Amino acid sequence: MATNITWHPSLSHSERTTLLHQPGLTIWLTGLSASGKSTIATALEQHLLHNSYTAYRLDGDNIRFGLNKDLTFSPQDRVENIRRIGEVAKLFADSATVAITSFISPYKADRDLARKLHDDAGLLFVEVHVDVPIDVAEARDPKGLYKKAREGIIKDFTGISAGAPYERPENPEVYIDTSKSSVEEGVQIIVDYLVKRGVLTFPKVSS
Repeated sequence: MATNITWHPSLSHSERTTLLHQPGLTIWLTGLSASGKSTIATALEQHLLHNSYTAYRLDGDNIRFGLNKDLTFSPQDRVENIRRIGEVAKLFADSATVAITSFISPYKADRDLARKLHDDAGLLFVEVHVDVPIDVAEARDPKGLYKKAREGIIKDFTGISAGAPYERPENPEVYIDTSKSSVEEGVQIIVDYLVKRGVLTFPKVSS
């Protein structure tokens, strides 16, 4: 824990959202590898940007090329990985950006911590469970990870290894089964929820 530090306040979140004419929030996509999280997150980001909303996607693999390149896939480092992302997403949300995260984030406690960070800051946190039957995920296997896990090349692979369970969200704000819904339908499900909540409008209201 750092000492001799002081928090320096900036513009309030309400000032930012008023000036930028848009909300700041985090849309947290969680699900097994090959569930379609990143594909939906990318399409959602494009949809929001094309409708004049500032949005930014934080992807599980991409983040490990930079911010979290010092972390492994051990249980302890998985926890730290999600803790850091929760903090970064909160900063984006506070800046009046729509932060879109796509991480397996297998542990309920870690997702709850990310939510609490936002709740404590008065920021909206929307959990999206991108679900898929394990056999469908394995059939897709775009990165060949399930095959390597079955062969024992990858240890502690989420959803396959006994030591790496996936704890399903109990009450996500949004649920998408990608074995039944297309990418476009998944994006629309999320957008429909945000519109129903009064968070977004289409077209965007600028004044």
